[in-house]
Amino acid sequence: MAFTKIEHYEKEYLDMHHDSALNVASGVEDKPVVNPYFVRRKRRELSTDEYVAGILEGNITILAQAITLIESNNPAHYAQAQEIIERCLPHSGRSVRIGITGVPGAGKSSFIEAVGNMVTSLRHKLAVLAIDPSSERSGGSILGDKTRMESICHNPDIFVRPSPSAGSLGGVARKTRETIVLCEAAGFDVIFIETVGVGQSETAVHSMVDMFMMLQISGAGDELQGIKRGIMEMADMMVITKADGENVTKAELAKAQYQGALHLFPLPDSEWRPQVYTCSSHEGTGLKEVWEGVEQYLQHIELNGYFTTNRNRQNKYWMYETINETLKSSFYSNPEIEAKIADVEQRVLDAKLSSFIAAKELLDLYFK
Repeated sequence: MAFTKIEHYEKEYLDMHHDSALNVASGVEDKPVVNPYFVRRKRRELSTDEYVAGILEGNITILAQAITLIESNNPAHYAQAQEIIERCLPHSGRSVRIGITGVPGAGKSSFIEAVGNMVTSLRHKLAVLAIDPSSERSGGSILGDKTRMESICHNPDIFVRPSPSAGSLGGVARKTRETIVLCEAAGFDVIFIETVGVGQSETAVHSMVDMFMMLQISGAGDELQGIKRGIMEMADMMVITKADGENVTKAELAKAQYQGALHLFPLPDSEWRPQVYTCSSHEGTGLKEVWEGVEQYLQHIELNGYFTTNRNRQNKYWMYETINETLKSSFYSNPEIEAKIADVEQRVLDAKLSSFIAAKELLDLYFK
């Protein structure tokens, strides 16, 4: 077979370099990433009796599994979760529920870590429930700061449970309310409910706690414009965090400004004038005074009867919220509505039907 001149030179080059170190060896075949002998064992599903018994014994693992059951969208899980809640309800209600909010960067997680260890040293058991915003892509929690609370993660008297809002604030608020019942039944007598401090979650949390605490930082501009008035009016206590080092003077100034602003607000139903404190989670200063303020507030509302009145009002509120949530879910999952709603929506978009008539048409179909 005749070679062209170019092919001849290529063959000669390859013959000369076939043993060269420049050649790439075939290498070792890649091993499988997953162990081929690994067999995933499905976790045994617990019965309702086992869930209730485990929760009442204070078993953290079973408590966490029961909360996962509450958060599940599976109808079968929902039915079992409601039964568990109903059986735990007589053992709940014997705790202090404290909502904690604050602007991003106010040090909520650091504050909870510092106060949490102090609270458990006073022979309390603490449950921390955190309502986190959800990623639009993954659906999971955006915030990773729960992983930073290392010291309380190893504290046997503290239980931390973050819950992604999954785009439905009303849904996660209801599930948080149900989670409180299970935590109380498990023996936790102090419940912290943390919000991200950037949305309407504060209003929802305020409707399920005995005390609403707001964290704020100094030196972030005009102190009195640092957070919306509506949220300030809900606060039973305000804490200026990061009051350490060169920031102590600024924190004291912010304390005076906030205290003056709070005195301008009308006295709330609890007849308690909100107080402002300063603290440093890093140095541990001011935390004792903050907790003493919490105890003073709780003693005040116990004596004047507001504690019971507020709990009853919240129970009534959540009864109606549950009805609204259930009706809404039932409406959108109705097969006839699912089959018709896209067509009605398109007629609204094409200006062939008004929004109000479209809604009435769908509601009439649902209630027929």
